[in-house]
Amino acid sequence: MHVSEIDPSNRTSRKAFLDLPFRLYASCPQWVPPLQTDIDRMLDRRRHPFYRHSEAGFFLAYDEHGGPAGRIAVLDNRNYNRFNDERTAFFYLFECVEAPDPAQALFGAALDWCRSRGLDKIQGPKGFTALDGMGLLIRGFEHRPALGIPYNLPYYPSLVEAAGFTAKADTVSGHMDRTMRLPDKVHQLADLIKQKRGLHVPLFRTRRELMSIVPRLQAMYNAALPGTTGNVPLTDDEARTMAQQISLFANPRLIKILLKGDDPVGFLFCYPDISAALQRSKGRLLPFGWVDALVELRRTKWLNVNGAGIVEKYRGLGGTAILFSEMEKSILQGNFDHVEVVQIGTDNDRMLRELRDLGIDFYKTHRVYERPI
Repeated sequence: MHVSEIDPSNRTSRKAFLDLPFRLYASCPQWVPPLQTDIDRMLDRRRHPFYRHSEAGFFLAYDEHGGPAGRIAVLDNRNYNRFNDERTAFFYLFECVEAPDPAQALFGAALDWCRSRGLDKIQGPKGFTALDGMGLLIRGFEHRPALGIPYNLPYYPSLVEAAGFTAKADTVSGHMDRTMRLPDKVHQLADLIKQKRGLHVPLFRTRRELMSIVPRLQAMYNAALPGTTGNVPLTDDEARTMAQQISLFANPRLIKILLKGDDPVGFLFCYPDISAALQRSKGRLLPFGWVDALVELRRTKWLNVNGAGIVEKYRGLGGTAILFSEMEKSILQGNFDHVEVVQIGTDNDRMLRELRDLGIDFYKTHRVYERPI
């Protein structure tokens, strides 16, 4: 078994790295290819804002015939380590055939890369930005993933665990449909709290309007981080890049920002799911994939709730009721039948309890792993 660190600017190596999942998932109807523009940016050290403060290595494992058998990316996020006072690496983009040798070889190469940089533990799968879905799927393999959320073959967890990793944290994703309605008192409470505390939720009609609030969202996000662990402040470049990713196929009317005056104090990000179009186009927007994606954007009956939060000052004071009320409005206004609430930490007991009380069925679980180096 041979493992090499590749130069992602080399066209041949890059193609081998990017093409491997298409071979592994060729007979898997649930798998959704990543958006090609997003994965290209991750491998481009000139374009992705991550590389302005940190570095990553990319490795390929080759079988005895010289064909790719596995791949992995390993990240040294210096901003994360500085903010959390850690020396942690992350692995990401792990794909492998069902065999222990290439997986062991890939993780061995990744650990050597980490040791050479003085890092002392590794977690993952965890990506370049907060928008990158994290964890390995360990439950719910029969279901298609929400857009941007990882999907992997059922044998992946055993490969990772055989390499010495243990569970660090789990997230769950749940399903609801338009027949599940909130009690009227939730909407009444939401209206009362908005009036009492001077809160409002503006309607965004265009992507330009949506982009205009990004700097204030970045400030809200970063201001909420002191005293927390496992997070990292967003740089200006990262915030702009993430906003561009969000707005590419977002319906601005479905993005809900809770404001106190002009200052954001909460948010709910909902996206029409275009996974079916990405399956058809293999993740490529050019030359004609973007047309199919735009058509799917208008006809999909699947809505993803992929990000919700509220500043601590308004938690427990009715802010959650406002977000739930806005979520139902998004479902009904968009005529969606399937709603996926994605990747909520299992340690978030209160939110999980509230969502279960609404009838949400948490039917998928992802796990982030960790091991010492």
